[in-house]
Amino acid sequence: MSSRKRSAEPRRSASNALLFVNAAQIVCGSGRVGPRRGTEMNALDVRTDVAVLVSDDTIREVGAQRDLRRRHRGVKTIDCERGVLMPALVDSHTHAVFGAPRATEHEMRAAGLDYMEIARRGGGIHASVRDVRARNESDLLALARARVRRLAAFGVGTIEIKSGYGLTLEDELKLLRVIRRLSSELPVRLVPTFLGAHEIPLEYRDTAVRRREYIAIVVNEMIPTVAREKLAAFADVFCEAGVYTVAESRAILTAARKAGMKLKLHADELSSTGGAELAAEMNATSADHLAAISDDGIRALGASGTVATILPATMLFLGKPTQAPARRMLDAGVPVALATDFNPGTSPTVSLPLVMTLGVSQLHLSAAETLTAATVNGAAALGLSDRVGQIAPGFEADLAVFDISDYRELPYWLGARVCRALWTRGKACDVHDLDVT
Repeated sequence: MSSRKRSAEPRRSASNALLFVNAAQIVCGSGRVGPRRGTEMNALDVRTDVAVLVSDDTIREVGAQRDLRRRHRGVKTIDCERGVLMPALVDSHTHAVFGAPRATEHEMRAAGLDYMEIARRGGGIHASVRDVRARNESDLLALARARVRRLAAFGVGTIEIKSGYGLTLEDELKLLRVIRRLSSELPVRLVPTFLGAHEIPLEYRDTAVRRREYIAIVVNEMIPTVAREKLAAFADVFCEAGVYTVAESRAILTAARKAGMKLKLHADELSSTGGAELAAEMNATSADHLAAISDDGIRALGASGTVATILPATMLFLGKPTQAPARRMLDAGVPVALATDFNPGTSPTVSLPLVMTLGVSQLHLSAAETLTAATVNGAAALGLSDRVGQIAPGFEADLAVFDISDYRELPYWLGARVCRALWTRGKACDVHDLDVT
């Protein structure tokens, strides 16, 4: 019997197989590993009249709907009801584990105080640090659980979460253990990042000697302990004027790499300090923020393997008149991702689709580019481009159905939650249950 004839016969599928049918569009993917650059970001593989076969936690086939229905009779069918089936979104930059919100700072900015002045008055990151240090792990877990569920309810299957509001060994470990507990409880994929270098704690800021003492604690105590306990996949540093210098950031990231962690960098958010160039030099997985990136920084990222993660909700919320130069980055061959930067002080949003809206209206990206930035390139910003971010055979079955008829509506409906259903690793997540109050 020929192989052609065998393939035409109905085949037995795994008992837990799912066949996704009746989508108005399916946003697929080539299966190629790695971020998309330049014009590639606008080249979505959008198909109609196709179906997707999933078994266990993996996408097995993407093909003509009529053919897959015939060959996989008896498989449980998921009717997309003419919605759009997409890869689950990837939010590659959040600070989702924190205590109280910082609403008073919103009014302080309206009164004319800038980020650094608020920090000098004990607000900003330091306010969250005081709050986190006063809370126990269970309290932080309960708060973070609700917030992560809201993030996921917008169709997000993978979420990066940073520490950084502890700034002592004990409190940084507390935050990372909360992320580990959340990962074991919730259906979404969580990626932990160690950010002990989020700020210089107030108690170490009075002299240069004390400042060096804290950096030594990060390098010699925090990083080895985090690595030994396998609490973080990445290490990050806030490289910014008034926070960590390029030299200090390089020393911390070098120690993290030696400990086996991958690298990220808060770079050039408020001023051009050479953070993007450092990220490229150290082959960081991503450089994030970049609103003040220099031309040299753009060229450095374009020649590197580092993903530029842009966080437009942050600049909008801070009332800044300019955003990261996304179009110039794309023209220079820089792969761009979008993320929420969800945090209590400068980006209190749980909506990655809203960030995609800002990608169109503020960064002047196309809808296709924003979707690439929130899927394939978001996955690349977490070192996961071989696993998630595409609907292609061999990728993990992280899928979302959106209650729209064209993928361009996802960044169009301003602030709306249009995710109808979500699957991670082939298992259904009740998005209505996720969207807790």
